[in-house]
Amino acid sequence: MTTRLYFDDAYLTRWTTRVKDRLEREDGVYVVLEESAFYPHGGGQPNDTGRIGGIPVLDVISEGDEVLHKVERIPEELEVGCEIDWDRRFDHMQQHSGQHLLSAVCREHGAMTLSFHLGADSCTIDVDRTDLPAELLAAIEREANRHIYLNHRITGYFVTEEEASRLPLVKPPKAVDRVRIVEMEGVEYNGCGGTHVSGTGAIGMIKLLKTEKQKGHVRIFFKCGYRALSEFQEQQQVLGAVTARLKTGRDGIMERLDKWEDEQKGLQSELDARKEAMDEVTVSQLLAKREGGRIAHIFADKPLKELQNLAQKLIAQCDAGVLLATEAEHKVVLAHSGRLPLSCSAFFKEHLASYGGKGGGSDKLAQAGFSSWPEALAFYEFAEQAFL
Repeated sequence: MTTRLYFDDAYLTRWTTRVKDRLEREDGVYVVLEESAFYPHGGGQPNDTGRIGGIPVLDVISEGDEVLHKVERIPEELEVGCEIDWDRRFDHMQQHSGQHLLSAVCREHGAMTLSFHLGADSCTIDVDRTDLPAELLAAIEREANRHIYLNHRITGYFVTEEEASRLPLVKPPKAVDRVRIVEMEGVEYNGCGGTHVSGTGAIGMIKLLKTEKQKGHVRIFFKCGYRALSEFQEQQQVLGAVTARLKTGRDGIMERLDKWEDEQKGLQSELDARKEAMDEVTVSQLLAKREGGRIAHIFADKPLKELQNLAQKLIAQCDAGVLLATEAEHKVVLAHSGRLPLSCSAFFKEHLASYGGKGGGSDKLAQAGFSSWPEALAFYEFAEQAFL
């Protein structure tokens, strides 16, 4: 059985021990130590990394009573010096302790935590609420950070199953001889095997980022400690860049954005009016070049949406079949007013595959896309002869 040193001291980063077993598996090589402070991934918390005898530790897993350390290669010595990657360990401690505190505060507001995930960038908890209004989230964040400033002591210890049954635990423990309790003084008792900071003050701060609906529940994204500080610094950099570009202070951003939005709406209205006028000219030109019952034209760079708009304007003014193509997007549009005895979508369905095209539509209007212009042009020429 591996003696798990992190249970007694989560701040231990260096120690010397002996290798008691070496394992070779399909995914790599592992060593088992007599004593280990490396935390194996589990309970929502990722594993520690570091070095054993100077050799990088790639993964740490728990199998029964043993802790297995996946390493780049097996150390030659039996007695080895071990070192934890402290930055990673402390980050995980801040996030995990922050999650305990956040979940405790959420629970006071009728939101029980269902699951916890400690990711490489941010953390999440899923709570059994269908919604969390912005005002409630703000209140939860303030209350959680108030507990950080009070710096409640956090301790971990083992009790018997009977002793655990007398504690106000968040969840009842599994039937085991020893139950590890993480106590946040004055806040909660929680059954947990993870690593934690020694007091809520070391969490630093908790910042709620956003929420998402998740299978009838709410997922809260958050960051603690140095992660929250980095988030704030990045946001400040963005805010500084925005205020510099808008040539205003923070308080003037919304006013500038409102003004910019009004200007953009005005410009868009002017652009739409000009485009409408140009479309009318284009429609007149296409109507003038109508040959019998067909109008066919290839544009160099019009997007598909404009082809569709032009086709609809044309069939509203005449009974001719309309065939338009755009070289830039390799797209073809086919339309008629409804007086032609043929379905555009059925025609496309029958012939598109032969030209490598995909598309569809209705009886009166259909569109298709091709992977290259030669394919689109070949179909256009076929349709011009066969349909129009």
